[in-house]
Amino acid sequence: MAAKKQKPTGRAVVFESPTGKPSTPEIDDVVMEVIGRVADKWTMCVLEVLSQQGVLRFTRIGELVGGISQRMLTKTLRQMEEDGFVTRTVYPEVPPRVEYELTALGESLCAAFCGVWLWAEKHYAQWQSLPKRAKAR
Repeated sequence: MAAKKQKPTGRAVVFESPTGKPSTPEIDDVVMEVIGRVADKWTMCVLEVLSQQGVLRFTRIGELVGGISQRMLTKTLRQMEEDGFVTRTVYPEVPPRVEYELTALGESLCAAFCGVWLWAEKHYAQWQSLPKRAKAR
């Protein structure tokens, strides 16, 4: 007889490992906070660009991401720096040169989110065949 799963108390989401081991409330909190901070398209794209290209200047990041305004790129990079995913280096030159680079924490986060691109590649045809209304939710 299979064991009954216990309902979580006080937690909206309980993550489980592939082996079925439930996470702790502390880990759940970290996961939900990270998702809230980085699971937007611009952060994901900046992570990927910096992971692929290495150290880049602001304008080049914008060019490689494509479609992002300077204001949104500034906001995204500032948040990523505050969260410890990016380092910003300002060189005392005229005009000032500013470069951005992923930290080890940012690299590891990018590796974790790389799965989204792998999923998209694997399920592309299935996703494309869905009715427009199902994808637009």
